[in-house]
Amino acid sequence: MLQQLTRPANDSVVPKLAILPQLAVRLVAVFTALAATLVTMSATAAASAGFKAFLADVRPEAIAAGVPAAVYDRNVDGLEPDLSLPDLVIPGKPATKRGQAEFTQHPTDYLKRERLASLASLGRDLAVKHRATLERIEREIGVDRNGLLAIWGRETAFDTYKLPHDAIRVLATQAYTGRRKELFRAELISALKLIAGGIPRDDLKSSWAGAVGLTQFMPTEFEKHGLDFDRDGRVDLVRSVPDALASAAKQLKDKGWVAGQPWGYEVIIPPAATCALEGPPGSRTLRAWQDLGFKRTGGRSFRAADLDAPAYLMMPAGAHGPAFLALENFQVIRRYNTSDLYALFVGNLADRIGGGGDFDGAWANVTQPSTALVNDLQARLQALGYPIDKIDGMIGSNTRRQIGAFETTAGLAPRCWPAPDVLRAALSATGRKAGVGAQ
Repeated sequence: MLQQLTRPANDSVVPKLAILPQLAVRLVAVFTALAATLVTMSATAAASAGFKAFLADVRPEAIAAGVPAAVYDRNVDGLEPDLSLPDLVIPGKPATKRGQAEFTQHPTDYLKRERLASLASLGRDLAVKHRATLERIEREIGVDRNGLLAIWGRETAFDTYKLPHDAIRVLATQAYTGRRKELFRAELISALKLIAGGIPRDDLKSSWAGAVGLTQFMPTEFEKHGLDFDRDGRVDLVRSVPDALASAAKQLKDKGWVAGQPWGYEVIIPPAATCALEGPPGSRTLRAWQDLGFKRTGGRSFRAADLDAPAYLMMPAGAHGPAFLALENFQVIRRYNTSDLYALFVGNLADRIGGGGDFDGAWANVTQPSTALVNDLQARLQALGYPIDKIDGMIGSNTRRQIGAFETTAGLAPRCWPAPDVLRAALSATGRKAGVGAQ
């Protein structure tokens, strides 16, 4: 009898009881997921309503700029924001990360030699195929053919990469809730003007930032610099290689291209110099750099025609990679796309298409710092009086230059690269607890 009282009436009760905690966990997970879904649905509905109000607000401005009301209405009717894009600021959600590779990749990843070599091979073939067009561009506009081919290669891999987004949706979303609303508001209106002028909306496939065509023009640049170079009565940056390359040439020319000048030279830094000399503020003539002991790599000489041209030291990985003296055309390429890595990619690819090769200096395998670390280091340096103009988490030439200047003052070997040890030294110098923000 005692055995009967202590023995479970049904042996299956124990396993069933064991299942209950698991069931509770699953129910909590289900309800959590349901709550998250409801929050997302609510946020999406709110975004949709706010987006419609935003489009209604833009309408009179677009019409005043020359977009017919019917064109505006037809192209925004039923439009919904694409909240999957980077660079958006959405209430209640963490800021989406900057999407451009120029700002998220280490130079060793962005400037992969295999990719550059592959594009250069294809670029040389296309130089032959489009020789007549390229010669005419050089003759009439004055921009080097290899640089134009390099931009085409970097932007859409010579049209082997197909832009995935609808430009109107992208630009409207970025203008509504992006980090640079006013810029994209103007681009949206410009894109609608292009449609009003006869460009099919289906031709306006874009990057996540709204750039369109073989050489990725923002709509306002399309309006300013677009050329009908094949003389068929329309500017076609999507299918016409002559139009796309000539328009890119016109944009470069309008931004200051110097005919016949290279973009820059890879150099060897003399022992007495450091990476802290980097950046446009340290610009001097190529002859003056030569007098300081800077030499061109590979035992080559600088072109005599360039010796009196201004140049500045550019080291995209600080002391962890090759060094370059950048001439005016490097700056012009940066005005096409504001990034040192972009301009260096285009410059080296142009050299390769013209028969040149890889960089002479080696890129060290250095970890790409987090945006948080760069932000914090910029803020510390600014607090210490170093002229950091923007705290944006981006590793530009001025940030590298100021890091080098601080390292010199702090008794560290100048590496000009955001690193935890530099941040710790900056935190210590500002009286903060070392290690805070070092990631």
